[in-house]
Amino acid sequence: MRYLLLSDIHSNLEALEAVLEEASGEYDSILCCGDLVGYGPDPGAVVDRIRDLKPRIVRGNHDKAVLNLSELAYFNPLARAAAFWTREQLSSEQKEYLRILPQGPLILPEATVVHGSLLDEDEYLFAPLEAGASLQLAWNAVTFMGHTHVQGGFIRTGDGEILPIRHPFLQADKPGLLSLLPDSRYLINPGSVGQPRDRDPRAAFAIFEPLENCVKYLRVEYPVKTTQEKMRKAGLPDYLIERLSVGK
Repeated sequence: MRYLLLSDIHSNLEALEAVLEEASGEYDSILCCGDLVGYGPDPGAVVDRIRDLKPRIVRGNHDKAVLNLSELAYFNPLARAAAFWTREQLSSEQKEYLRILPQGPLILPEATVVHGSLLDEDEYLFAPLEAGASLQLAWNAVTFMGHTHVQGGFIRTGDGEILPIRHPFLQADKPGLLSLLPDSRYLINPGSVGQPRDRDPRAAFAIFEPLENCVKYLRVEYPVKTTQEKMRKAGLPDYLIERLSVGK
């Protein structure tokens, strides 16, 4: 079984379709770390597309926000404005799909899926110190997370050291390939499909191959300007539009 890993699509239909096309034939099932909506111009279309794909999925904070299930006071003004706009674009059926998304952690035989962390679905894990508690708690050797929009993650080595995922853990001749070691535990972020924040504007995703004990981090170009034009026509904030060009 090979898994396509998606997270933080954020109503960006062009990015989602580019990822699905690029990954075609390379996976058998989908795992999604949440945040289908928010920020982007096509919340309804993204919800419908994901619903049809039938992924194993957990909810994100923006999925909650459009249903009044999270405190919008904690959102910055731009994210709050996008959440209010998104709420008005969704049908009752689309809102119901978001409402029934599980909170997580979603514990599967081969991996665990969360949005933020194993301790709190809204927790951001940016540094090894922050990741330590989740790695200590982890039920599976591999936990997939999103929320930060940064492709990568963290590893707890066999001797207990917690490190960000980068070289030498990524193979030097295949910089997107992470070989999973049997004595280590991993928090793996496939990156954001619809709003990357690691200074690479390409849509981010990953492929998990349990039988090969590896994760492949991948990127794909998508028509950013098409998405931006849709956002302008919708009257979404300029900053949210421009950030797509630079990936931050």
